[in-house]
Amino acid sequence: MNTRRFFLLGVLVAAVVALTLQAPALASQETQKQPPTQLQIGVKHRPANCAVRTKPGDTVSVHYTGRLFSDGTEFDSSRKPGRGVPLDFVVGQGSVIKGWDQGLLNMCVGERRVLKIPAGLAYGARGAPPVIPPDAALVFDTELMAINGVGAEADGAEANEAEADGAADSDGAAHEEL
Repeated sequence: MNTRRFFLLGVLVAAVVALTLQAPALASQETQKQPPTQLQIGVKHRPANCAVRTKPGDTVSVHYTGRLFSDGTEFDSSRKPGRGVPLDFVVGQGSVIKGWDQGLLNMCVGERRVLKIPAGLAYGARGAPPVIPPDAALVFDTELMAINGVGAEADGAEANEAEADGAADSDGAAHEEL
């Protein structure tokens, strides 16, 4: 009878140990983030005053840092030492990835956003070797520095936090205050 109890106790201990060792692996699988399937726009800072918002055809200056969604690896930044110059482009002309053309609409000078961009609005199946793999979702921290050459100083925009309503702007993308 004692042998049977020891055997059952041993089986029970082995099962508990096995479950304990598997728990971190199972938990990490459950907490892994899924890549976005649509553009996600998070507003980190919105100036209190916003006289002008970006629209298609505007020439904008944007500081940014780009990372892979999968592991957070930084692949590019306009703020790198020795660079420090914002990227200038015309919104809606296809000179940047679609996620930028859509994600930077209705933005104020001085506003900071996080764009979570699905692969289909980034570089898609081709990627951008060697730094961006195929079908990679991307995350960009962005800050709008100027619209059509007019920066925050000339626009009168102040760096005060404003309440964001969390609703979608006319660009149709989901926005949230971060």
